Amino acid sequence: MMNKLTPVHTKDWYIKWVASAFIIIALLLTSNNVYPLNLVFHAIGLLGWLLVGMFWVDRSLIVVNAIGLSVILNSLVIYLIDLFKL
Repeated sequence: MMNKLTPVHTKDWYIKWVASAFIIIALLLTSNNVYPLNLVFHAIGLLGWLLVGMFWVDRSLIVVNAIGLSVILNSLVIYLIDLFKL
């Protein structure tokens, strides 16, 4: 039997599961070409995992999710610029 290494029902535990749910929904939206809502769900999920990385002081989680969030936010800005013809 394996012992759990991470605590349960802590602030980071809730954030990681909610963020994971957002990323799963974002993947479903992406596979069904629901744009730009998929980007919003991706951004929320990545932000959640970025926070978890900060709670855990895990540089790999911080770097991957910070870069992913930057890419998604860039896509949202481009969408808004095209939408409003700025």
